[in-house]
Amino acid sequence: MEVKIGVQHAPREIVIESEQSGEEIEQAVAAALTGSAKLLSLTDDRGRKVLVPSERLAYVEIGEPTKHKVGFGAI
Repeated sequence: MEVKIGVQHAPREIVIESEQSGEEIEQAVAAALTGSAKLLSLTDDRGRKVLVPSERLAYVEIGEPTKHKVGFGAI
């Protein structure tokens, strides 16, 4: 899954590729926003953890990774 995280007072969004399912990511975001967790914790596809304080979350966008085109187009 591709996850884009908007952080308040940050000029750029955080973009990660995660092997977690969309439901797992949604549950982690919901737990961070309802106050049961103080951090949004996600793991990317390389095993690195991304931690964002829940009070700084602006938005979270969950979607399928985009496929990049390889090769040359028709002229």
